[in-house]
Amino acid sequence: MFQIQTLNKISPVGLAQLNDNYQVADTVENPDAILVRSAVMHDMEFGDNLLAIARAGAGVNNIPLDKAAEAGIVVFNTPGANANGVKELAIAGMLLASRDVVGGINWVQTVKDDENVAKLVEKGKSKFAGTEIKGKKLGIIGLGAIGGPLGNSAIALGMEVLGCDPFITVDAALNLSPAIQLVKTREEIFKNCDFISVHTPLTPDTKQMINAETIAMMKDGVVILNFARDALVDDDAMEAALKSGKVRKYVTDFPNAKSAGMEGVIAIPHLGASTEEAEDNCAAMAAKELVDYLEKGNIKNSVNFPNAEMNAVGSKICVLHKNVPSVIASLTAAISAAGGNIENMVNASRKDYAYTMIDVTGADAAPIAEAMKAIDGVIRVRVIG
Repeated sequence: MFQIQTLNKISPVGLAQLNDNYQVADTVENPDAILVRSAVMHDMEFGDNLLAIARAGAGVNNIPLDKAAEAGIVVFNTPGANANGVKELAIAGMLLASRDVVGGINWVQTVKDDENVAKLVEKGKSKFAGTEIKGKKLGIIGLGAIGGPLGNSAIALGMEVLGCDPFITVDAALNLSPAIQLVKTREEIFKNCDFISVHTPLTPDTKQMINAETIAMMKDGVVILNFARDALVDDDAMEAALKSGKVRKYVTDFPNAKSAGMEGVIAIPHLGASTEEAEDNCAAMAAKELVDYLEKGNIKNSVNFPNAEMNAVGSKICVLHKNVPSVIASLTAAISAAGGNIENMVNASRKDYAYTMIDVTGADAAPIAEAMKAIDGVIRVRVIG
């Protein structure tokens, strides 16, 4: 039986993916796996039994990835599971930026006790008038699980959509509306769009890609939406652009000490994935990833080891190791020395780490696995089946 520790409240929909082979509790002395949402794990001591950590969400800043990799602990996340929730909030962000709905609602509260409130509303509503998004140009940087569906929805709402993503996957491209205009550079987005929505990971290339130089390229009165990462936007440059009117509104789901108080900012308290459906989807996906790894050795959606999966006819020996020369040769030599036969083998690498799955017949896999543990560069060995 596998012992699963939960560090946060996990949706029952997710826990339902774990059958009688799993015992789940929030306090486990030495768990086989951990299910987590936002709990910070950097100071945690990991037990020898810990094989995997699954984050019910996309971001993994709360998990020490390198420390886990060194210990042979596979860390999973759930990309795309909360995508629809974020997409819908981005649409709401465009609407909130186009029409002063928030200001209007707040103003009504100031006159709600006046017996002439209905007349006051009719007289005062013009202060909160705005524009429609139909017919406007939306530029999307990053056409993955969120950006692609956002573009499709915007097309359905009557917008013109430009999209830029040099790393778009085949599946993502096939799911895009043919009405979306694909452009090669972010500069084409910056120069031509009324709304710009960023949906990229944070990398050295994308950090503060919305800055004084790129804002200068944009249309006057542009609306910028950030439902991806706080550091994609230079807050100082954004403050100056809002004061000058170059940027009409900045909608962010990641308010910080500076942006939360800036005039012209619509600051949302990180609600992108805060829907019942998103929490259910993330929990279910995380639990399924754990089951697939613990029971079959398959890795999908890991953030510190490569993805790999394999069916086996014999015993499946699963090896987490450093991505260095000669390890594969040493693994196969250990099988040959024991008189075993390799029916199938899968090897994949991710930067400094690699994962090898070997389907072995004709010999007892247990002593082979013990021999493999002594190979230089090997971190962890498991036998399944």
